[in-house]
Amino acid sequence: MIVNGINVGAQPYWNAEATMLIHTRGILIMTPNGAMVLTGKQSLDYSGGVSAEDNYGIGGYEPIMGPNGQAQYFALDLSAACHILMRHYEHTYVLPGERFPRRAQTADPATRDVRDFPYFSTRPEESDLTCLGDLFSDEKNAGRKRAFDIRTVMRGLIDADHQPLERWHDMRDADTVVVWDAHLGGYPVAMLGIESRPLPRRGFIPGDGPEQWTAGTLFPLSAKKAARAINSASGNRPLVVIANLSGFDGSPESLRNLELEYGAEVGRAITNFKGPIVFCVVSRYHGGSFVVFSKALNEHLEVAAVSGSYASVIGGVPAAAVVFAREVDTRTKSDPRAKALQEQIVQADDAQRAALQVKLNEISALVRSEKVGEVASEFDHIHNVQRAQRVGSIDHVIPPEAIRPYLIEALERGIERELQRIAE
Repeated sequence: MIVNGINVGAQPYWNAEATMLIHTRGILIMTPNGAMVLTGKQSLDYSGGVSAEDNYGIGGYEPIMGPNGQAQYFALDLSAACHILMRHYEHTYVLPGERFPRRAQTADPATRDVRDFPYFSTRPEESDLTCLGDLFSDEKNAGRKRAFDIRTVMRGLIDADHQPLERWHDMRDADTVVVWDAHLGGYPVAMLGIESRPLPRRGFIPGDGPEQWTAGTLFPLSAKKAARAINSASGNRPLVVIANLSGFDGSPESLRNLELEYGAEVGRAITNFKGPIVFCVVSRYHGGSFVVFSKALNEHLEVAAVSGSYASVIGGVPAAAVVFAREVDTRTKSDPRAKALQEQIVQADDAQRAALQVKLNEISALVRSEKVGEVASEFDHIHNVQRAQRVGSIDHVIPPEAIRPYLIEALERGIERELQRIAE
């Protein structure tokens, strides 16, 4: 759908039926001249309803349809909208009688080592990162805990001679999911990236929610965006997920804003997906992501992880602080610094005991923090991707230099399986 004028009444509903519902595959492109309103401004004003300065303020792209994600693309004029539409068809058009969009020609080698791809950032904390290989380096990213820009990783993986087309670029509060239509080894794919650095929030921030969009986390509208993206590719083209994913946000704000419902929509989208899915862990893989991106939901899901990554149902620090809290307490009390003060308290008189107790509380807090880190490190080293592979959660562990070759080979395997299934 291209909206280049004011749509009133029934027409916006038809637009919505084709492009806005969570299971639909249609796209909606809007220009500055476009607006979708249920009741026009003059009618709203006449009837005493709440309107805006004009019809664009009620249902235009910039104030309404872009931020709420109902419009997927913005074009400056009708010519640009047609250009976006043609680019969309480059990724999605399937000839009659065929199953997938046709493979495009590319001069980008399938065997290219993505570690050499340049990494640029204006953030001071990322100033020492010069290439993608630094993200997989034990020297610069030990424990795979550093924040990084997922779009740079995605751009390093896709074909350099085919520009990606990003959907829902202006969808507000869905920033932690990036949705591209792209080419990988010439194959048209829907690519999802999970943003891997904290992002600032805009507007009013409730007191029972996060102060920023944390890295690797699916918030309610991010999950909704992901579910829509997955559904839009189902039955058409393969899905590739590039993930540093710690699961879903569990704050009261997120739960109030339908986190559980939209998270379940992601699981349902994976369950119902028709075609190959390749899920690649580039850093960490924890929490609810194990539930919704699971081979138990879709047998055509292939999961790989870059060596040095971590995978577990819960991250090391939460595990140490909650699951192994008793072990942390035991180690804290057994620490020589805490034990020495405890012995002094036993032998001290009443005047000295209070001061020693204050000192013990301070030392205990410091020691406990150290022990949490110690237990977390032990947990992470046990729950690495090799262990996840042994228990069947991950299919392949790949070296950083093989990410792009692996993804292309996985796509070829998945496409071949799908074509065989259809032939049978």
